[in-house]
Amino acid sequence: MTRVAWFQCSAGVAGDMVMAALVDAASRAPQAGRSANGMAGVGVGVGAPVDDVVMAVMSATAAVTSVPLANAATGHDAGPVLEALTFEPVQRCGVQATWANVVVHTHDDPSHEHEHDHEHVHGHERRVDASDTAGSATHHGLHRPARDVLAMIHAAGLDDRTRERASAVYAALAEVEGQIHGIDPADVELHEVGAIDSIVDVVGACAALEAWGVDAVVFSPIAVGHGTVNTQHGTLANPVPAVVIMLARYGAPSVGLDTTMEVATPTGVALMCVLSSINPDGVPRPGAMPPMRVIATGNGAGTADVPGRPNVVQVVIGEIDVDADATITAADATGATRLAGSTAIEVCVNVDDVTGEVLAHTIDRLLDAGAVDAWVTPIVMKKGRPAHTVHALCDEARLATVRDTMVTETGSLGVRAHVVRRWPQQRHEVTITVEGEPIRVKIAPAIGRVDVEFDDAARVAAATGVPVREIMSRAEAIARDTHIT
Repeated sequence: MTRVAWFQCSAGVAGDMVMAALVDAASRAPQAGRSANGMAGVGVGVGAPVDDVVMAVMSATAAVTSVPLANAATGHDAGPVLEALTFEPVQRCGVQATWANVVVHTHDDPSHEHEHDHEHVHGHERRVDASDTAGSATHHGLHRPARDVLAMIHAAGLDDRTRERASAVYAALAEVEGQIHGIDPADVELHEVGAIDSIVDVVGACAALEAWGVDAVVFSPIAVGHGTVNTQHGTLANPVPAVVIMLARYGAPSVGLDTTMEVATPTGVALMCVLSSINPDGVPRPGAMPPMRVIATGNGAGTADVPGRPNVVQVVIGEIDVDADATITAADATGATRLAGSTAIEVCVNVDDVTGEVLAHTIDRLLDAGAVDAWVTPIVMKKGRPAHTVHALCDEARLATVRDTMVTETGSLGVRAHVVRRWPQQRHEVTITVEGEPIRVKIAPAIGRVDVEFDDAARVAAATGVPVREIMSRAEAIARDTHIT
């Protein structure tokens, strides 16, 4: 069994929220899983009671923030220091969650303490209204070169996997910033993400994952906002360049929210993208929660309590089966083994007494029930009877619902199912405009595939009198020009 942490990022993601979600899950697990004899711990193989996770986070963050780094200009230790790290119960839009509060002590003003409010204002949402001076970001620390942050992580005496994960996250951030500014990644001056509290977020999240024994990270589509945000580099587009490049580099799924707030931060996105990229072979790609035996769940809160939308990152920790044949022996051009695909269930039934209208309706109902695909093939049954096979492809978690739907809609006395392996390409949906009307388009950048939503194209064709073939051709051309490089 492989232990997985799946993060629900439908409200965005930030480093402190990831760390807090893992702590929150531990705080709930002991009560939910306490053994019948009343012994301390969580039983049922859950592991990681709250004390274990909190102590792991505290120990790792204290170790990394206590590493002395000389300031080249003064010869003295550089920057603010971690004063305190607390985890506090809060509610966000009525949802119980845990909020991580980092308190940083500055050398230049010993009497002043700053609460956690670094690369994102109000938790992980930064208001873009220039008049919002009360919400302007305060970032704790000098502009640390990426090499200094990596040196801190390597010198802190962390366990191997925590060190490797945290280093990988910061190395990726440095590469992205280097690409943005056109300089060597090691020389990149990390502003918001190099602040002491951002370092706490990354190292604390990685330490919490290790305390839970998590082997793999998976995440839902990451929500992003729009408009502009104020940063130490000036006013930038929302989402900021580092977030967009990170999403593109790792082919991460994303979704837009109608908010002019920074709901996805570079540190949060890097934690998701980088950690999932180093998962063991056979673990599902980012997207919907994979089939798993759920053992714990928790919510990490941002500081803002946003009306109508819980400002939380949810983590679901569970265990999945990873097939022994999850990798194939053939290697690609780089010599690396390739994934043998993810598993799915194909449900089938043969019918010879169902009309075409019922078959079409059945396909629609199977898709509504959660099948990722559904189709019909013509067959010849015994005694030469013409018939059809109805097929549906689904995740194991949807098997019961899809199976029952197939029986109900076809009237069959039974269905069959078998396990298949599939290789879904990473894709996302965009909306473009043709003749002043919106049309949805699915794009798979890795293979340069563009699929126009036919129903949208037909609607625009009917409204404008332009042939649907022309509408689809124009929509595809626009999508290629604007979304495939």
